[in-house]
Amino acid sequence: MDKKLIITSKKYRGETMVVSSRLTNELVEELDKIAEKTGRTRNEIIQLCLEFAVENLEIKEDGKNE
Repeated sequence: MDKKLIITSKKYRGETMVVSSRLTNELVEELDKIAEKTGRTRNEIIQLCLEFAVENLEIKEDGKNE
């Protein structure tokens, strides 16, 4: 079963911190398309995607730390 990130028009509220990251032009263009379709800012889309990734992240141990 594939997990999907469903984006609604609800605005995020809370404390924030500025973080800088370099992204490819293609990725920024895709983020902008999503932002336009959903009525959210690029920043909100990036934040939602990162939250989704962190919540669904699985760390696989490679055994090198033993």
